[in-house]
Amino acid sequence: MNSEQITQESSKRICDHMNKDHKDAVNAYAKYYGKIKTFKSAKMISLSPLSIQLQVDDLKIEIKFDHILQDCSDAHKTLVRMIRAIPAL
Repeated sequence: MNSEQITQESSKRICDHMNKDHKDAVNAYAKYYGKIKTFKSAKMISLSPLSIQLQVDDLKIEIKFDHILQDCSDAHKTLVRMIRAIPAL
């Protein structure tokens, strides 16, 4: 990733990538940060400098970041750090 700003286009690209290649991470975000124990499907639907939005079955949830993201590189690092912070289940 680079220092590209977070736009609607980069948000869509990041969400598409996460939903396609990192479904387990999206599910883990819903379980751990969203505190949703059981669900059929979770999808990342948007990313902003402040949060990610997930569609978990019929529910939309927002997971706030611990800081305001500066750019797409910061988004990548933050999402990785968030997944690594989740205790092993």
